[in-house]
Amino acid sequence: MVTRAPPPWWVYVLRSANLQRTYVGITTDPVRRLAQHNGDRAGGARATRAHRPWAVGAVFGPYETRGEATRIELQIKRLRGEQRLAWAPKTDDSPNPPAR
Repeated sequence: MVTRAPPPWWVYVLRSANLQRTYVGITTDPVRRLAQHNGDRAGGARATRAHRPWAVGAVFGPYETRGEATRIELQIKRLRGEQRLAWAPKTDDSPNPPAR
């Protein structure tokens, strides 16, 4: 029996068509998730209904676990607007900022 590895997790940032809003989420299938947010498939988030259509602004990953993707999602959600699109993971040689 062949066991398959679980699919990787991705963190994505969506931009509304009018470029006034961003939305951050996690998924194992960014293409499917975008279709859901745009109402093309069932399952989109309530927060994205009012600002359709959405486009992918950035995708980060892959991450091995949902927990890892969730931690990154929370880091990005602390940012606003264009900062979310410009987020980059910290490298091992750059110190983490002190907790507030």
